Amino acid sequence: MQKIHIIGLLMIAAAIGVLITMMGDFTRYADFGEAIQTGARVKVVGVLSKDKPMEYDPQKDPNYFSFFMKDDDGLEHKVVLKQSKPQDFEMSEQIVVTGTYKEDSFVADDILLKCPSKYKDEEIYLKKKEEKI
Repeated sequence: MQKIHIIGLLMIAAAIGVLITMMGDFTRYADFGEAIQTGARVKVVGVLSKDKPMEYDPQKDPNYFSFFMKDDDGLEHKVVLKQSKPQDFEMSEQIVVTGTYKEDSFVADDILLKCPSKYKDEEIYLKKKEEKI
């Protein structure tokens, strides 16, 4: 076999490996109701229930954070995140948690926060200024 053939086969094998790795990360979106019924790994989109308690004690367990979240259908459930509490968590406008529903709570191993735009106030100010002109 020539060197060019070996290099080509290695590149094809690497591309297949990358594709297989990427395919394993596809998780579908669902609500809490579907997560409870299926027990499958899903992504749930919702907002923080600010009137319910949050639990995070880094001295006791730095990788345990629990809070209540309301999904897009209005169902509210406890979420247990197996990570530390994200910075500026309370300021988030929207939360996406990835995990499975176990026993009485949604156990998340990944979280994505949509925080308010730092330019939002500036945009409102500019719009008001343009209206006066």
